[in-house]
Amino acid sequence: MLFQHVAIAGLAHVDAPRRLTSDEINARLKPTLDRLKIKVDVLQDIAGVHARRLWDGEVQASDAATLAGVKALADAGIEPSRVGLLVNTSVSRDFLEPSTASIVSGNLGLGDECQNFDVANACLAFLNGMDIASRMIERGEIDYALVVDGETANLAYDKTMERLLSPDVTEEQFRNELATLTLGCGAAAMVLARAELAPGAPRYRGGVTRAATEWNALCRGNLDRMVTDTRMLLIEGMKLAQKTFNAAKIALGWVVEEMDEFVIHQVSKAHTAAFIKAFGIDPKKVMTIFGEHGNIGPASVPIVLSKLREMGRLKKGDRVALLGIGSGLNCSMAEVVW
Repeated sequence: MLFQHVAIAGLAHVDAPRRLTSDEINARLKPTLDRLKIKVDVLQDIAGVHARRLWDGEVQASDAATLAGVKALADAGIEPSRVGLLVNTSVSRDFLEPSTASIVSGNLGLGDECQNFDVANACLAFLNGMDIASRMIERGEIDYALVVDGETANLAYDKTMERLLSPDVTEEQFRNELATLTLGCGAAAMVLARAELAPGAPRYRGGVTRAATEWNALCRGNLDRMVTDTRMLLIEGMKLAQKTFNAAKIALGWVVEEMDEFVIHQVSKAHTAAFIKAFGIDPKKVMTIFGEHGNIGPASVPIVLSKLREMGRLKKGDRVALLGIGSGLNCSMAEVVW
């Protein structure tokens, strides 16, 4: 999946407004922690998540994705009528049907010729959405595509805290569900375009994808619950990441020292440290947001990319590696040339 004619014409993110600290969560869970004699602060000391953001009130995935979509279209300077494809990549969703994409499309006032659909692939979906859109742009089928993602973790927090405070919850159940409390809310959107329509804009080169779907049971979630084998997920995830990284070196000509930034899917301190060590990455080239925002699912990679731009950390010609991995297991690695 390598592209010659695809540019990133617009990029935006939205941070959820309410900050919930791990200290607050630990204080609420104290009866269970004391009963089970759990002394280790897993959320902060191991995962490195000190806070996460939640939405205020009843915010649906489509609401969050719409907010980001409006900002990305404004950043690209194009009218909604010019968008030929909308891909929603949220893990969160309003309903089983209709698609969340159709709701976002209606909210944004996209045209009747604009295709719209959801792509679901856990935390990898935004990168998948970029690839699907880029294939259509590369073939000349459309001029512009909008990829959006809006994540809402409020319900998962409410229900998980309720279960973990149950007087009969076991230590195994507690540990299996604790990863849910590292999730965060947020939204991101990206406008992809035919390169000649966005001269001087960052180029999306494409990337590689590898799968290890024999490990599909390591993390399984619904809107109100996620059960995770965090140890095996890290072990098998890193094996798959190594295979994908080797493929990216060949397909994209990656030399670690020559890359300017590494945008790694934001899971935890342990996950990020494993990536940095395995691939010999300079930690200064990895911006992390999980400490304050938690794991925002597929939105995390575009959010970090957007924040890097906002900080002025991306210079013309910089080579930016996008590294994503999702439950399933699936892994994608791609490159943007700024």
